[in-house]
Amino acid sequence: MKKTKVAVLKTKPETVVDDYAHLMEMAGLREALNIHTPTIIKDNISWHFPMPGANTTPWQLDGVLSTLKGSGFEDVHAVENKTVVTRPKYGEKSNNLDRVYKKYGIPVLYNFEPKDMSWIPYHPKSEMSVLSKLYPEGIPIPDFFIGKNIIHLPTMKCHIYTMTTGAMKNAFGGLLSTKRHYTHSWIHETLVDLLKIQKEIHSGIFAVMDGTTAGNGPGPRTLIPTRTDCILASADQVAIDSVAARIMGFHPMDIDYIRIADEQRLGNGKPENIEVVGDNVSNLDLHFHVGHNLASRFGHLFWFSPLKVFQNLLFRTPLVYLFVIASDLYHDKFWWNRRGKNIFDDWKKTSPWGALWVQYQQESL
Repeated sequence: MKKTKVAVLKTKPETVVDDYAHLMEMAGLREALNIHTPTIIKDNISWHFPMPGANTTPWQLDGVLSTLKGSGFEDVHAVENKTVVTRPKYGEKSNNLDRVYKKYGIPVLYNFEPKDMSWIPYHPKSEMSVLSKLYPEGIPIPDFFIGKNIIHLPTMKCHIYTMTTGAMKNAFGGLLSTKRHYTHSWIHETLVDLLKIQKEIHSGIFAVMDGTTAGNGPGPRTLIPTRTDCILASADQVAIDSVAARIMGFHPMDIDYIRIADEQRLGNGKPENIEVVGDNVSNLDLHFHVGHNLASRFGHLFWFSPLKVFQNLLFRTPLVYLFVIASDLYHDKFWWNRRGKNIFDDWKKTSPWGALWVQYQQESL
């Protein structure tokens, strides 16, 4: 497989929106996507609270939409998803994304609302590792996604189940329903299966990753924000996740979803097969470490230990709501109020990216 390109730029709040335009051009936006094809913006709301590093940033969205409008993309829609533990409409507002969507007149659709799109059974042409077994009657995907470009807007952060999360993981929310937790025991194989499906249904795939404030620790929510000042873009979903992993301090081929996707020739995960253009970040190693929180310890117990034999009882019956309530109590009621909100407030006061976030918040709708 020939080398693929990942664009990386160091940036600052004063230039970040313009830097995104330069970044996307270097990464080959026009070669990857046809401007005459409808395009989906798939943002990333890992938590409805504005935890630094967890969610698509308003300047990331601003830079991407400004670039698309300036490049002639006219038919653009945003699509958001929800999980059993996130509130996307609240998250859209609390993270200042609604202001940016309104600025550019971008309609926001929700894959969980029947008025916006329907879920249909999909039978992939490619061989699936796990999804066809988990969904033998067809893998449910949103009909709206078929035949359109998609641009993923992840952030650079760690993840308690996949070590890192980025472009490939961003499809997990958009393409699978709220019952996607059925796949957690096989999460790496699931992400690879989803990339195969994306390559079948989308006319083009592109990813733009914000690493201005990256997320260390037990993500995707209970993070340690780390100022990184970099942004990335690529048409190769495997390669952009590989480069981001290296910046965070992980060896990409030690991460199963990157390794498997590389082995199946869905993209380049090996650093020697990736051409990094833009700024030199080869010496940047953040030494991130995932670690655990209370939720991850329980998750690993029931998803990956011998206790996973009880999954059907615990997660496919009304008992699952006990775990939903427990997650809400831990993340939203305890961790956010005791730690997260203080981290967020401190970031707004001390980080230039926090100051930029406040500027977006203060802009009139």
